[in-house]
Amino acid sequence: MEKQNYVNIIGAGLAGCEAAYQIAKRGIHVRLFESKPLKKSPAHHSDQLCELVCSNSLKANRVNSAAGLLKEEMRVLDSLLLKCADQCAVPAGGALAVDREQFSLMVTDAIRNHPNIEIIPEEITEIPDDAITVIANGPLTHEGLSSAITRRFGESLRFFDAAAPIVAADSIDMEHAFFESRYGKGGGEDYLNCPMNKAEYEAFYQALVSAERAPVHEFDVMNPKVYEGCMPIEVMAQRGEDTIRFGPMKPVGLRDPRTGHRPWAVLQLRKENAAATMYNLVGFQTNLKFGEQKRVFSMIPALHDAEFLRYGVMHRNTFIDSPRLLNSDYSVKENKNLFFAGQITGVEGYMESASSGLISGINAARVFCGQPSVTLPETTMIGALSRYISDPTVENFQPMGANFGVMPALLNRPRDKAERGAAYAERSLNDLSAFIEENQLNQ
Repeated sequence: MEKQNYVNIIGAGLAGCEAAYQIAKRGIHVRLFESKPLKKSPAHHSDQLCELVCSNSLKANRVNSAAGLLKEEMRVLDSLLLKCADQCAVPAGGALAVDREQFSLMVTDAIRNHPNIEIIPEEITEIPDDAITVIANGPLTHEGLSSAITRRFGESLRFFDAAAPIVAADSIDMEHAFFESRYGKGGGEDYLNCPMNKAEYEAFYQALVSAERAPVHEFDVMNPKVYEGCMPIEVMAQRGEDTIRFGPMKPVGLRDPRTGHRPWAVLQLRKENAAATMYNLVGFQTNLKFGEQKRVFSMIPALHDAEFLRYGVMHRNTFIDSPRLLNSDYSVKENKNLFFAGQITGVEGYMESASSGLISGINAARVFCGQPSVTLPETTMIGALSRYISDPTVENFQPMGANFGVMPALLNRPRDKAERGAAYAERSLNDLSAFIEENQLNQ
């Protein structure tokens, strides 16, 4: 292949935008292909880049947590998405949540105005062979490119993902709701709690498990795989009457000020935007028909007259068999000029996807410049995740989010959980700093 003076990126979601930024900041021209606004997936609505679909939460922010450590590593590596997220954060206890519209606009502005990035509104249906390429088309791959990937690499794996509804803040009955974070952690108004007594919960539960679900016409309905982390609330409820009461609706750490006692069950609502005009139903990803969502969720006393600004939806996610196809630098084993990034690689979560885009972007730029690609130390969360998704010994491959279990064990493992997390973080950031200096990654 004759060397071109650009790098291709397919898809302008979290991974694609992060990859584009990492390549462009190193002085290399990027051709960023994005099917929007010409064509959108069933779960996307905005014409902006980097649209958040499932939730506005980027998970824990404290550095001694797995998700927080991942973010801190990305900050150290000059992540565009973390810069934007930190600037448009909304209160969410110990989590980093963002005003999703402001976040998308901020990322879009940064990408559109970068002199080394050319955005091309075009649906790609074949894998380009004209230049170094990063495929970051996301878990909602359109059929054309999905077919091209299948032809090149064999059958990809599929599972179903679901998003939670959003309600208008001024339609919530505050006589039946109260602000409080579990055990008093975080700010006093980070979460709005919607309590239920036993009788209310039992009626709600029966309605939930018998409600009519939406058909999945366009998806592969033969043996669908539902990823545990985004399981629809109605599917989870069918496992038993108390399953969701000990899951998304657990009342532990909360006290209803009206009664002075812990509720039987609680739905928590989280701010969807900085203005707090919208609230997300936490943990209520669903595939119920829209009318059924209105009927069933309105049985929760605080939501008896709620205005649903967005109903929950279920959509197909696609990920490749990365342990068989990818190296730990996110390049394809059979072609070091071709990279994958994002949830299609089997990393699960917004920031996990962005981190894979960050590393694939760095490596695409290094290959472009004739330098060897890199894999971060296994003691870092980013490095551990990239090694996990490319580990050929993994047989029943499923998506994986940030967790300390994918990292090497500590030599002197503290018994206290917080101290243990702090030890993982200290080791990671020290090793990352040395690795960056040795390999000149931030230059």
